[in-house]
Amino acid sequence: MTPTAIFQRKALPFVITALIGALGAAGCSGDKQAGGPPPQGPMPVTVIEMQPQKVPTSIEIMAQTEGARETEVRARVGGILVKRLYQEGDTVKAGQPLFQIDRAPYEIALAEAKAKAEQTAREAGRLKGLAEAKAIAQKDYDDAVSANAMAQAALRQAELNLSWTTVTAPVAGTTGRAVKSDGNLISTADSLLTSIYQTNPIWVRFSLGESDLAKFPNGRMTQKDIKGVELVMPNGQVYEKRGKLNFLATNIDTTLGTQQLRAEFDNAGGQLLPGQFVRVRILTGERDGVFLVPQSAVLQTEQGTLLMTAGPENKVAPRPVKAGEWYGKDWVILGGLNAGDKVIVDNLIKLRPGAPVAPKGANEAPAGMAGMAGSAPAKQ
Repeated sequence: MTPTAIFQRKALPFVITALIGALGAAGCSGDKQAGGPPPQGPMPVTVIEMQPQKVPTSIEIMAQTEGARETEVRARVGGILVKRLYQEGDTVKAGQPLFQIDRAPYEIALAEAKAKAEQTAREAGRLKGLAEAKAIAQKDYDDAVSANAMAQAALRQAELNLSWTTVTAPVAGTTGRAVKSDGNLISTADSLLTSIYQTNPIWVRFSLGESDLAKFPNGRMTQKDIKGVELVMPNGQVYEKRGKLNFLATNIDTTLGTQQLRAEFDNAGGQLLPGQFVRVRILTGERDGVFLVPQSAVLQTEQGTLLMTAGPENKVAPRPVKAGEWYGKDWVILGGLNAGDKVIVDNLIKLRPGAPVAPKGANEAPAGMAGMAGSAPAKQ
């Protein structure tokens, strides 16, 4: 057998394997070309049909709550603090005992003052008869009367000092943290023990900047410009009770360029706490014939504010609009929409102008898919 024949005989299995692989690849390629990519249908989207509404015009500002009355509780006499008589953070009544200062020194001082007062009273009484009988000089009797008056005043002061060793709440409200602990030495120069906050009603402090003030006539707010005050909690919910403005500064803060305001809210349930950060919504009137659109549906572009709408043929139609302020979780649209327009609120990134869509309401199945929703897949 020639060398050429031997080579052909050894190479034959490799040739056959290569041919089989090539035929298999060609068959797979042919199958893919025959089937092709599946056709892409309309994009399912959620739409909201626009209807004109009446919404209040408002301004929202960051604010902070504070007690309507914040009263410092101070000791009137010095001494060792023996005991705290309340639980920090509790609600107390006016006159309720809060702290007890050591009474012993003041009890001794009261006993001395009482003995001194009794002595001077007896002396004045004894000299009175002698003065009437002209047995002593009138000056001696007058001095005795004065000494007795001073002793009686000292007795009254000693009684007050002893009563002040029990520190009571000057007003009703919620107590704060105790500044002094048991065993501390209290002095009249450092007499603060705690504070009491009156939380019903509760006050909310805030201020308006130049941009907000520019929305009012003459660049300043007056009482007649305010129709109501609402409170927006940190979780986004509106406080159930409306408040009222109880302070409006008549001047502009020259350092910050703001106008200071304060509102008052009923807090009988104790839902609001002093020092809490909230948002105040000042209602300044009403605006009729506007549309409310979810904030997620509004697109901010270089050309302006846009909304994506579903046209009569269920094709994407961008719509330039004029946006106003936020109202809750919605955006107020002042112009560019008509009643009955269908605004697309989801899948905005995937949309292109003129692309077909399958619109559905918030609680509806996409158009063209209602018959498929209840059908079960066929068994193989």
